[in-house]
Amino acid sequence: MRFLKIAACVASLALPLEAQENNQNPADVASIDAIINAYYEVVSGPAGESADRARDEYLHHASALIGIPTRGDDGRPTIRMITLTQYHDDFGGARPQPFYEWEINRETQRFGNVAHVWSTYASSREPAGEVFARGINSIELFWRGDRWWITSWSFDQEREGLEVPGEYLAE
Repeated sequence: MRFLKIAACVASLALPLEAQENNQNPADVASIDAIINAYYEVVSGPAGESADRARDEYLHHASALIGIPTRGDDGRPTIRMITLTQYHDDFGGARPQPFYEWEINRETQRFGNVAHVWSTYASSREPAGEVFARGINSIELFWRGDRWWITSWSFDQEREGLEVPGEYLAE
């Protein structure tokens, strides 16, 4: 009888973790297409709302790193490497304006359990609206045997003197 009480107590402690996992959508991580689609859906939405942090955390490995391009004091390009938590803490508040981003082209390379996705994106203030920015996300993925994880990503965007090459645009 005592064993059954202890087992019931242990099982009840595990429920919140199991429930948290069940609140996520396994379809989001079942294929490269699915995780990349979810990656863009997470950041897109109307003004006043924040990115879906819980869903984003589900897509990313706990140790994932994000590379944010910046400029050093000397004006040269540099990169700030941060965790997903830091990314959401720094950039994850309510959107001051609507922001929608979607993939317009993809180049994928895979070997075994690792994949690299070179994902050209477009950004707009409304779904599929007038594009105000384009660039390329470089996304690293790992297949655990039952799901994909984003292990890292960085990006660069078009600016004067730097346009997305034609081979990375949709045909």
